[in-house]
Amino acid sequence: MRKFLSVFLLILLILTLVTGCSGSKPAPAPAPQAKEEPKPVKLVITLPTWVGYGPLYLAKEKGFFKEQGLDVELTKIEGLAERKQALAGKKVDGMATAQDVQVTIAAAGIPVKVVWALDDSYGGDGMLAKNEIKDIKDLKGKTVALETGTTSHFFALTVLQKVGLTEKDIKITNMKAGDAGAAFVAGQVDAAVTWEPWLSKGKAKGKVLASTKEYPGIIVDTVSFRADVVENNPKAMEGFVRAMSKAMDYWKQNKQESEEIMAKGLGMEVKDFQAVLPDLKFFDLEGNKKFFGTASSPGLLYETTQKAVDFYASLKVIDTKPKATDIVDSTYVNK
Repeated sequence: MRKFLSVFLLILLILTLVTGCSGSKPAPAPAPQAKEEPKPVKLVITLPTWVGYGPLYLAKEKGFFKEQGLDVELTKIEGLAERKQALAGKKVDGMATAQDVQVTIAAAGIPVKVVWALDDSYGGDGMLAKNEIKDIKDLKGKTVALETGTTSHFFALTVLQKVGLTEKDIKITNMKAGDAGAAFVAGQVDAAVTWEPWLSKGKAKGKVLASTKEYPGIIVDTVSFRADVVENNPKAMEGFVRAMSKAMDYWKQNKQESEEIMAKGLGMEVKDFQAVLPDLKFFDLEGNKKFFGTASSPGLLYETTQKAVDFYASLKVIDTKPKATDIVDSTYVNK
């Protein structure tokens, strides 16, 4: 009986120890879960082929957009009407184009916000003419190729107005800027409003009658986004500006590499791209801050925009007059 009791007590002791040990053993820690990275914000920007839009390709290629959590797609659409249609149909989120074109977009009932200035044309845009056309007044009755409702149209009207002429005094042949340059070289028109490299190519058949060197501040290229995109993605807009600022700083320190990247993105030869650079001025962040100004102290961009609004409205190119303050958004360059 004692032997049986001793065995029973020993078993009970063992069970107590086992139970106590298992009860005090901490539960295994759950395996750490990998932190899910936020999805990048997709922004599709449309643009035509122009040297001034090269910095967009630089920011993309060097990963500056990606660093800011952006997935930027750059899609080239040469026709302005097609670009406007893509923006209105929400097939793209933004557009790189001349500031006066941003005015016509807003006037057409497509609310946009300009958040970054790319460049100011300084001889990169102009009017080719046959050698027998000595000055602007000699354009009267002549055939001029240009794309109506675009920057080329705006420039031509400005040039004509300076000598007391209107578009009724010339015969306009409506075609895209590149096609206008090609038509002039082929001898099909008396004059053409176009840009580089067609201005240089056209010198073999005539001369540059007028350019933005004589009319600075008229043709300024900017990036806009639909107003709903800006309102719904303010952080993305801040990131876009930071990426563009970084791209411009990178270009200053690494010009050859940067220009090779930009030329490739635009589908241009590097030598052709570089030949145009003296004819424009890129805006960096400080240049943007000065050009935009602030809400309380607007910069020159507001004046340029309002001038385009008033000019197009007076010539019945647009039916409504949007306000410059509705188009230009200085918030993000001043963050």
